[in-house]
Amino acid sequence: MLHPSDETEFDHAVIMVRDRLDELAPHFEKQGFLLSDKSVHNLGSCNRLIPLQGTYVELLGWPPGASPARKEIADSPFGLEALVFRSFDADATYARLRDEGFAVNPVQALTRPALVDGREMQASFRTVRFAEQPLPGIRMYFCQHLTPECVWMPALMAHPNGALRIHQIEVRAADEQAVAWRLGIIADARVEEVDTGWDVVLGNLRLNVVNDDTALIPRLGRLVLEYKDGSRELNVGV
Repeated sequence: MLHPSDETEFDHAVIMVRDRLDELAPHFEKQGFLLSDKSVHNLGSCNRLIPLQGTYVELLGWPPGASPARKEIADSPFGLEALVFRSFDADATYARLRDEGFAVNPVQALTRPALVDGREMQASFRTVRFAEQPLPGIRMYFCQHLTPECVWMPALMAHPNGALRIHQIEVRAADEQAVAWRLGIIADARVEEVDTGWDVVLGNLRLNVVNDDTALIPRLGRLVLEYKDGSRELNVGV
């Protein structure tokens, strides 16, 4: 189960597969990951999840032949494209972001069917999404889980490849310090200088913001997972 923490926690990373979820999901299964069954949200998007300890990776898209039902993902490129932070009180998160001057939409209900131990349930979430992304180039939002048991199912967390958790996510930017501080304000997290650049320190992992003079608009880089035998970059492959 999830428990409130003094530090903002990371919730999940989104890999955009657009209308090719069925085609691309086997790429991850061949790497030794267990994936949840495909589900369709009430907002029209569909996904499959790679549940990990305290976090997860979401393969997100929409049905083949359909138009993207969610405006915020219509132009999202293939690959790692969104950071989702955890909220334990979506209304309080909305108020904090609004008071910080960010353009945020009202709290939104998100649901999808889920099969838990052979029983069909409704996975339910409350999300806080930005009307205008506060950091161009990286989609972000906050997610409150009302039914965490529909995501973190033990049977799906025993990955044959030994994957345990997300260790680190890389953000590439021409002005890495400014981007790190901006992320710190968004996530309500502390920022510290490290050998490789700047870290945004979350309760369960670090966002490592590194210099890339070609990244005039910030972009996501490596997604590093911790396995039983060490840490290595996830092969997104899309």
